[in-house]
Amino acid sequence: MSSYLVVIGDRKALVWILTSEQMAFSERTSRMAASLKPDDKLLLYTTRGCFGNPTLGRGRVIGQATVANPVRRLDKPVQFGDRTFPVGCSLTVHLLAPFGTGVEVVSHVAELHAFPKPDVWSVYLRRTLVALDDHDYGLLLRPLSKVAVVPSQVVPEYVARGAPRQLIRPTMRDTTG
Repeated sequence: MSSYLVVIGDRKALVWILTSEQMAFSERTSRMAASLKPDDKLLLYTTRGCFGNPTLGRGRVIGQATVANPVRRLDKPVQFGDRTFPVGCSLTVHLLAPFGTGVEVVSHVAELHAFPKPDVWSVYLRRTLVALDDHDYGLLLRPLSKVAVVPSQVVPEYVARGAPRQLIRPTMRDTTG
């Protein structure tokens, strides 16, 4: 079994991942994704900009999952915005932190082997999958386990926060009577 940090930078994609328990990959990242095997361990990481406000957002590990089946070409590619994701696999999400919580990776950068140059650690997160050794996986999973719950308890909050905000126009009332 291998372990990975799954980097998620889009709220609509995150909602799809959590509600469908699937992961999809672009053509560009499909070769790396092909290395995923059933029972591989995943930590779900949302970027600072995942929810549309990178100045307020925090990069956090929010969930723990395992790969349920081999990565394969999807019958119908998944699309988010103008990006297409033609390969994917099913996941089993085991733990999920309540919205707005989770493990801030920045607090652990100096201790993580996945970031050999801690001063430029965010460069390593510019890919979808970041390999983790057992040390890194445990270092991030332990504090996640303290705040995370059964996913069904908190997925609705992620869905509510992940839905695109709609412009609501106030209704003009006729005051001419």
